[in-house]
Amino acid sequence: MVLSTWGIIMLALLGIFFSTHSAVLIEDVPLTDEDFDPKNPPQVIYELYNKVGYNCFIAAAVYVLFGFFSCCQMRLNKKKEYLVH
Repeated sequence: MVLSTWGIIMLALLGIFFSTHSAVLIEDVPLTDEDFDPKNPPQVIYELYNKVGYNCFIAAAVYVLFGFFSCCQMRLNKKKEYLVH
């Protein structure tokens, strides 16, 4: 659960920073040499930033699902401790 919580926080923040087109994260955007062509508008690069940001949000949602699953498993195992056979 701790790893799921950290994954949710980290990926949500990365998704926000990619969606705001943070210049620090330019190395993590899958750019080609054609994207830096002066004829191409910066919208192409911004679309790639948004795509990576959406992927981060999707990964954070997966972490939410796994965190929920692990929480349910912990509760089920805790109930089994108190059962007498």
